[in-house]
Amino acid sequence: MASASLLKTSPVINKTDFIKGQALRQPSVSVSVVRSHPSGLTVRASSYADELIKTAKTVASPGRGILAMDESNATCGKRLDSIGLENTEANRQAYRTLLVSAPGLGNYISGAILFEETLYQSTVDGKKIVDVLLEQNIVPGIKVDKGLVPLAGSNNESWCQGLDGLASRSAAYYQQGARFAKWRTVVSIPNGPSALAVKEAAWGLARYAAISQDNGLVPIVEPEILLDGEHNIDRTFEVAQQVWAEVFFYLAENNVMFEGILLKPSMVTPGAECKERATPEQVADYTLKLLQRRIPPAVPGIMFLSGGQSEVEATLNLNAMNQSPNPWHVSFSYARALQNTCLKTWGGRPENVQAAQEALLTRASANSLAQLGKYTGEGESEEAKKGMFVKGYVY
Repeated sequence: MASASLLKTSPVINKTDFIKGQALRQPSVSVSVVRSHPSGLTVRASSYADELIKTAKTVASPGRGILAMDESNATCGKRLDSIGLENTEANRQAYRTLLVSAPGLGNYISGAILFEETLYQSTVDGKKIVDVLLEQNIVPGIKVDKGLVPLAGSNNESWCQGLDGLASRSAAYYQQGARFAKWRTVVSIPNGPSALAVKEAAWGLARYAAISQDNGLVPIVEPEILLDGEHNIDRTFEVAQQVWAEVFFYLAENNVMFEGILLKPSMVTPGAECKERATPEQVADYTLKLLQRRIPPAVPGIMFLSGGQSEVEATLNLNAMNQSPNPWHVSFSYARALQNTCLKTWGGRPENVQAAQEALLTRASANSLAQLGKYTGEGESEEAKKGMFVKGYVY
């Protein structure tokens, strides 16, 4: 568990900074000043710069990470169906209420990524979900991409859509209380990846990041390298180096301020169908080597995705990466690896809400310890050890 002293020294954003309609941030479009640097480089200074840095540092605070609860209504429906519930707004609302209202969640969770419906939604008790998060000292975030579609001219690969109208949507999300954003694109190793797919992924992420910062949202940059495939860990490492080199090239081309972004990378692991499995120590070694070669120390936080790993596996790997100091805050942004046992414990029954919240807090606490490098893995349930990889998984 993160100590009280650690939590008290974490940067905290005042709640009034978030409230819709505050005079502090009435303009929905930020003003950017472009200056010429003596070296010939172009440097953009957004009016949101200080706030972006503050938000990023708050999310990347010691012993805390991100709860990814931004599943689309269709994906949330799949989760509900797994416990025998119909995909209705009332059932989605009940489950999301359970998550955000877990007592003390903010001790371990610094940010929550929401789907658009959730950003504007209230709890079953009629309280705005954004307000419930703020009371727990959790920064609200928002998924802004519009999903994956086939990439013409590629090897059966995908690209992420959603740039059209992104500026106006981001401004509206800011007014509603969101302070960071997420855009997920994917790279498939079995399908290449082709140079076209890698470039498209990197360019889309960079444009999204620049637009987000211009509208006051800290962009989470997420080029997920899918677990699908039989490739070994060296092949994953090779592709990850290629992807992140391209991503940071285009982030710089688009004048994105690195101090005001967060990353959500895949851990460097073998493909899910590879017979050679890797230990947490091997995963940590490869992943940290990747970060050291590709990620500037100006980036405040690396919030890893779990990508279908079991709850325990994702926590063990994170803990192994925090056994020595890193130039960045190395933490988590987990969805299924935080929610799986919680969802099954709840089962849609009101009498199980408290037990389900305790299951969520158990996982959040475990990952908080892993962020501090103090997780032992003792007392974990068999359910938490079950893998969650689904071949061809679609969000």
